[in-house]
Amino acid sequence: MKKLALCLVAVVAASSYYATPAYAVKAFADAFVEKYNIAEPSTDAEKELAAAVKEAKCNLCHGGKSKKIRNEYGVALGELLDKDDYGAKRRKDEPEKVQEEIFAALDKVAKEKSKSGETFGEKIAAGKLPAAEGTDVEIEDEK
Repeated sequence: MKKLALCLVAVVAASSYYATPAYAVKAFADAFVEKYNIAEPSTDAEKELAAAVKEAKCNLCHGGKSKKIRNEYGVALGELLDKDDYGAKRRKDEPEKVQEEIFAALDKVAKEKSKSGETFGEKIAAGKLPAAEGTDVEIEDEK
């Protein structure tokens, strides 16, 4: 019985090490992870991006400790996606449509320029976080 309990603890510990970090909107995070191959990176750039995303967690789109603060990437996505449109019920009822909409927004935002001069997509392809340092702004209409 002790061996079983020890094995169970080891499995839980190992799975939590590889678990996707918590993000502000799960549907957006899941789409980003899938689109940019964060869960199982194969290239050096993907591995660098995966490590950066794992460290950044919510700060992939947000800044500081408040979800009312977004970086430039989060602001750009926020202009295209409303978190209220992607609740659990809709994700369950229309998973393909939800993913298609979020992927379309990620594609559109990838073409926009970051304040660093590169597009968000160029930064992501190079294995870097999309937002430039110091681009955090407080969002007034956050619910």
